[in-house]
Amino acid sequence: MHIHVVGAGSIGLLISAMLAAAGAKVTIWTRSREQADRIAKQGLLLHRLDGTEQVVNIESNWIENADADTSTEVHASRWIIVTVKQTHLNDVLLSHIASLAGLTRERQGFTAVLALQNGIGHMQKLYETLPEVPLYAAVISAGARRLDLRAVSHTGEGELWFGAVDENRSKWDNSRVNEQKMLLNALQTAGFTAFLSNDSEEMLDRIYHKLLVNAVINPLTSIFDVKNGDLPLQPQRELLMRALYEETEQVLMKAGMKPVQEGWQRVLDVCSRTSGNVSSMLSDVRAGRATEIDAINGGIVDLAKRQGVDAPLNLAVIAMIGAMQARTIPKGES
Repeated sequence: MHIHVVGAGSIGLLISAMLAAAGAKVTIWTRSREQADRIAKQGLLLHRLDGTEQVVNIESNWIENADADTSTEVHASRWIIVTVKQTHLNDVLLSHIASLAGLTRERQGFTAVLALQNGIGHMQKLYETLPEVPLYAAVISAGARRLDLRAVSHTGEGELWFGAVDENRSKWDNSRVNEQKMLLNALQTAGFTAFLSNDSEEMLDRIYHKLLVNAVINPLTSIFDVKNGDLPLQPQRELLMRALYEETEQVLMKAGMKPVQEGWQRVLDVCSRTSGNVSSMLSDVRAGRATEIDAINGGIVDLAKRQGVDAPLNLAVIAMIGAMQARTIPKGES
């Protein structure tokens, strides 16, 4: 089995380093030539939860070279794990992913794509680009922080779930179950608390549950410029958190999400468990990069419109993040 990880941010580096350290065959595909060269020369530097460090040698390549990837890997399993942010999942990158999946040439063996993005909307893009490729969604709650181009710190334990969200596209026949179990075993051997779901409704529920948490924590930490753990410490901030949570929960339940057991407490627990973390959205705001606000809170607003309900607080945080981005992102960039 050959695992290709597309994206070398915090989660992409963490998954690649831990899998490769456990003996899996992994290639990491980066969005810059500089990062690919750095990893190829120096390896990945993994800071583990127990405080130890490990240099992991791994194959790396620039994603622009994906179209020239002529390997056939006859009878081999190929998993493509997409870890880039939704803001980077554009037509150009999708075409490179299609090349890795072998759509531009004949490739034998099993190939599947596993999408690991925040928010919603990315699966539809992948469905349209990869009409014949088995597609799976994943959610992860493990913490990671990229320290530089090749170094990543594992900052918190968490679960990784993956499975099909469209039974018509990813049928659970025996051969695919075997391939999925191989990936599950690789993830567990690498040290992830990983689970495989064979229930598409359960998997969609997990996506919605993570979206619910992200829709509260990510925009509000960005607006108030605080780490996750500091967000609920101020009473007025906690009131706004609760109001945004309740609005978002109602929208998701109307869209089909099952009731969340102690959902509000789960949000507080995430803040506590990742207390020292800077959310990915706040990191983007501080760096003047485009955020995933449209995929996260924008996804909530789209779902609300389909259900014929309003989501004024989600609209408000979208507007605020948009105003902040307008001040920091140069015109024409995204």
